[in-house]
Amino acid sequence: MSNAIRLRTQIRPAYVVRRAFAALAERTDAPHAPVASERESRCFELEKKYGAFNYHPMPVVLQRGKAAKVWDVNNVEYYDFLSAYSAVNQGHCHPRIVQALVQQASTLSLTSRAFHNDVLGEFEQKICTLLGYDRVLPMNTGVEGGETAVKLARRWGYDVKKIPENQARVVFARGNFWGRTIAAISSSTDPTSRRGFGPFVPNYDLVPYDELESLDRALSNPNVCAFMVEPIQGEAGVLVPQDGYLRKAQELCRKHNVLLIADEVQTGLARTGKMLCADYDEIRPDIIVLGKALSGGLYPVSAVLSSNEVITLLRPGEHGSTYGGNPLGCKVAMAALDVLVDEGLAENARLLGEKLRAGLKEMMNPGSALVNVRGRGLLTGITIEPRGENTAWDFCMELKDLGLLAKPTHGDKVRFAPPLVITSAQMDECLGIIEKGLKAYSS
Repeated sequence: MSNAIRLRTQIRPAYVVRRAFAALAERTDAPHAPVASERESRCFELEKKYGAFNYHPMPVVLQRGKAAKVWDVNNVEYYDFLSAYSAVNQGHCHPRIVQALVQQASTLSLTSRAFHNDVLGEFEQKICTLLGYDRVLPMNTGVEGGETAVKLARRWGYDVKKIPENQARVVFARGNFWGRTIAAISSSTDPTSRRGFGPFVPNYDLVPYDELESLDRALSNPNVCAFMVEPIQGEAGVLVPQDGYLRKAQELCRKHNVLLIADEVQTGLARTGKMLCADYDEIRPDIIVLGKALSGGLYPVSAVLSSNEVITLLRPGEHGSTYGGNPLGCKVAMAALDVLVDEGLAENARLLGEKLRAGLKEMMNPGSALVNVRGRGLLTGITIEPRGENTAWDFCMELKDLGLLAKPTHGDKVRFAPPLVITSAQMDECLGIIEKGLKAYSS
């Protein structure tokens, strides 16, 4: 087994992260990576010289993509098993979405919300009708959607539940991830996300994920206005709760007169085998947050959907965004939604997700480093045991060398989330790649 550059999974000071990033840019003799080409070296050096060190990417420089595949600057082909954290559910550069983008960009791109535009209402009608909600508030990024949901819940808490002024509380599950703004990291249990960024937003409470007794106690506080939760915790390693967890959580919210916010930024829009992951529990959360695949990866678009009783509490000037609801984003989002429905991508995700996990479980034999497989649809998580000094990072480097791109999350966990347009034959090929990579890593 090779001794690739190690990006340790334990908590590290920021200077160590910077040093690791720099090492990736400088090393040309590292196993797993042949001598960097001139184009690769140029990209590495520019990022090293001018960029912030807030990511530690895999040492590959991508140039183009189509459907389930991407190509690097050396024209090496890879299967994409991350999908930009589920932002390209419809596949890279889907022609229908690209066409919508180009046509609208050539017509009218931005008006701000100071004026009406001829696309916003059409988008609002489409997404509300598709998902069964009264109203939508469009934003740009997933974390903006999360912050919007929290603001809506607080306003509802004050105006409807009559919580005393400035006393509203929001409950979150431990291990949550909904972004890296101050509001988002205030609910985080990840020390790396929080270190050096306080003070934090007050009145956030944390409970264990997939545990109802603690949730019941937390919601009993009369000042709680909302419980915000991911149907599956993605960044935590694709943690799938027990069947019925979301439904029972909603029952507890009803019991205590609390809003249920489902963060479906990563799990929504067909990723888990249904249009919304909450559909598995046959519930309609009070507030839904969507993002990522809402644009098919071509433009930042997010949305918060809720009822008349919640969204109409906002008044002019109380919330907004210059780009939120812009005609370009709306046109792209409509095309992205049409692709999900017309191409049956939720069903494809369900079927090929089952195939992927069945194939992975067959690899869990004695001596294998693969020790756990879980997921729904085409959102799958695996756990990789260390082999000496080798970690899940090294396993992903083995996969990269074989033509498949994935990335670890939180140490020993790897998330597999290919575009939903992947075919059955391509999945067979990917399972073969994973098996070879696992054998190379485990040896």
